[in-house]
Amino acid sequence: MPRFLTLIRIDEKNAPAEGPSPELMERMGTLLEEITKAGVMLDTAGLTPTSDGSRVTWEGGQLSVTDGPFTESKEVIGGYSISQCKDKAEAIEWTKRFLSLHEDYWTITAEVRQIAAD
Repeated sequence: MPRFLTLIRIDEKNAPAEGPSPELMERMGTLLEEITKAGVMLDTAGLTPTSDGSRVTWEGGQLSVTDGPFTESKEVIGGYSISQCKDKAEAIEWTKRFLSLHEDYWTITAEVRQIAAD
């Protein structure tokens, strides 16, 4: 069965400073338990804020490292999941269920991409 990487992109400027609400965390936990029991979820995690990150760039034959936060970015990767689904449509359905758990004030985009076979 194919594997899929889902990147969760958030607008850090509009996300609550304290992070997800306890109610959202509970809803996410319930869904993640369902996805895991269905044999779909292989791995998932949230990421620390961009202020804790660094970008390493290769350009013009030179490496550079830029420490966060990355103010030029509107959306940043806030988390990811790796799932094993029968097809892309199933991966998208699970992603839609995850996104719709969030309160209305969140702005989230999820990118679902199949992992290239070895």
